[in-house]
Amino acid sequence: MRKIAKKYIIRNNIGGDTVEIVGIGENKIKEISQDKKEAKWVLDYRLQSYDNFKNKLKLPKYGPPIELSFEDIIYYKTDNHTIKNNWQDINCNIKNELDSLGVISSEKNLDGMGVQYESEVIYHNMLKELEEQNVIFTSIEDAMKKYPDLVKKYFATIVSNSENLFAALNGAVFSGGSFIYIPPNTKLKRPLQSYFRINSRKMGQFERTLIIVDDNSELHYIEGCTAPTYSDASLHAAVVEIYVGKNSKCRYSTIQNWAPNVYNLVTKRALVEENGTMEWIDGNIGSYTTMKYPCCILKGDYSKGTCITISVASQKQQQDTGARMIHLGNHTKSQILSKSIAKQGGNATYRGKVDIKKDSKYSESYVKCDTLLLDELSKSDTYPTNICQNNSSNIEHEATVSKISDDKLFYLMSRGINKKRATELIILGFLEEFREELPVEYAVELNQLLKRIL
Repeated sequence: MRKIAKKYIIRNNIGGDTVEIVGIGENKIKEISQDKKEAKWVLDYRLQSYDNFKNKLKLPKYGPPIELSFEDIIYYKTDNHTIKNNWQDINCNIKNELDSLGVISSEKNLDGMGVQYESEVIYHNMLKELEEQNVIFTSIEDAMKKYPDLVKKYFATIVSNSENLFAALNGAVFSGGSFIYIPPNTKLKRPLQSYFRINSRKMGQFERTLIIVDDNSELHYIEGCTAPTYSDASLHAAVVEIYVGKNSKCRYSTIQNWAPNVYNLVTKRALVEENGTMEWIDGNIGSYTTMKYPCCILKGDYSKGTCITISVASQKQQQDTGARMIHLGNHTKSQILSKSIAKQGGNATYRGKVDIKKDSKYSESYVKCDTLLLDELSKSDTYPTNICQNNSSNIEHEATVSKISDDKLFYLMSRGINKKRATELIILGFLEEFREELPVEYAVELNQLLKRIL
């Protein structure tokens, strides 16, 4: 049973005015909104979302069990700092922590970067030439104040606060996240990146990301996430909405390496207009439980959607991932490539849906799910839902479950490679379709991460 907390707000002046809100309720939501100095329409949306969370929605009936104590979660934590654009202005301890994670050094490969620590964005910077092109890259709260008409046009139009419990919870307590607007006829040469860090015990992070890629434009956005390990459960419940205009392209690359105490329960969706392309490149390495299914709504004729995912489930981990493709326009195409690895009793599940509607003529979808089991204790399940509602369209689906081949191991070991290194090479080869979609520096980072956990 879900419990609605009746806890307290902590304020102190140690190192500044710190606000920490534990538990959830109408007054606490108002406190968050007041602390952020939000407009009335934002507070109204929060309260409507809370009503859906409290009174109208339940935990999902599918997927792994979710055993969260909602009253113990920290829903909002901030030191009331303003967003900085110079690393020298960031708290020294936080800066050193982010530096050790490689966040600061990665900025040289980007057109812009944002960093969220706990509930708030603490750092944002973008190349000046992009500002001159009228590109907007800031936090969602900053955008709501500076560009309210633009935000209201798209905000919560793709992901409703009434469709699932955690989308409603995000709508009630969202904090941080990115707002990106790419004007028409603008193609970014290098990615924009946001990095999210949970650092407190029992912390909840509820960022809200809204991306608009206007007509004839291109964006590659990269997201990274980490958290230290605690015995208590933490919650990450983000919402991502992406609008892809006519003849435009957006690629959203994620490598999430949450600690094994984090519930990662995320809603991500894109709406794609005529001849537009949306690509989800989605990596799930850490967390205790992940439920995430990036979605493309292929609204325009000749629009395309792709989702390439990897999931690594180790001991006590459940990775319930996949993708959803909804075909509305004519001549639309989608592709789902899912790669899962399970070890030490982990459970790697594919859960996906392709729905080609009646009026989506001459459309195509291809789904491929491959799982590699590294021992006898591990498990993999596949739950595909494929619906084709007209005779001119088609869906192809194939799935494989395999173990590391003794023949391949023998071949590599006969060339002087030890068993551990040979196993590593086979696994990296299994994930090649995902790694080749990443920028070189991130593919190298992924390799190092996989070597540590495998």
